[in-house]
Amino acid sequence: MKTAEETKWSLNRVLLLLLFTALAIFALFPIITLAIASFKPAQELLRNGLNLSLDKELLTLSNYTNLFSPKENYVTWYKNSVLITFTFTVLCLLLSSMVGYALAVYKFRFRNFLFVLVLIIMAVPLEIIMLPMYKLAISFHLINNMWGVILPFVVAPLPIFFFRQYAGGLPRDFLDAARVDGCTEYGIFFKIMMPLMAPAFSSMAILQALASWNNFLWPLIVLNSTNKLTIPIGLSTLLTPYGNNYKILIAGSVFAIIPVLIVFVFFQKYFIEGMTAGGVKG
Repeated sequence: MKTAEETKWSLNRVLLLLLFTALAIFALFPIITLAIASFKPAQELLRNGLNLSLDKELLTLSNYTNLFSPKENYVTWYKNSVLITFTFTVLCLLLSSMVGYALAVYKFRFRNFLFVLVLIIMAVPLEIIMLPMYKLAISFHLINNMWGVILPFVVAPLPIFFFRQYAGGLPRDFLDAARVDGCTEYGIFFKIMMPLMAPAFSSMAILQALASWNNFLWPLIVLNSTNKLTIPIGLSTLLTPYGNNYKILIAGSVFAIIPVLIVFVFFQKYFIEGMTAGGVKG
């Protein structure tokens, strides 16, 4: 028989479960509404707007059929976004982890000064440095190509800070043992430290891939050819003073969520562990 304290604890758990369920439904409501709207014709959307109606007579796959038709550029934008996001995430994790690892493990002159610079850069809004970055992009012929989107942010202050904190909490005995066995410094990083930092890599992979996939302002400035655009920029071109292509816009927005979900499902096992460990170690 349950005691009064156990009954109170069970009641609190039920209330918390109901509260979190309600919050989850509230958070998912816009996505559910958008997903339903993606199966409705444009005339219905203009007439009744976004709603939760599931009238079978109004639901159609024509929006998705048009989305992947050769006359639309959506597939090209999708390929561009996947290529840019994948390349950026891989390079950002590799280079930022090496910088963070060096700041955490090696003792050299100006190490603390460089770390303070990283913290200062984290506090500077992107809009402030946008103009000098654009001038640099012009100087290095990075306008209207994928490297112009990737390279300016490939070594980012947030991943450096996170990897520095995580690497600083790892035991140094592994490094000393590897050096005694004759392993090079690069070998120590790639063969020993990278596997130990797997939770940190997973956490940063989700955050950086999501940031790159949704990046809007900088690609809008750098890219100007229709066949070079990413999904956020490409979808924004469907809204014009001469007409709005809602059927492609909504269906394309829903389909653009899929890669983000795949990345999160693939790395979510280590996400919480990595975020927690990176926040307390160092």
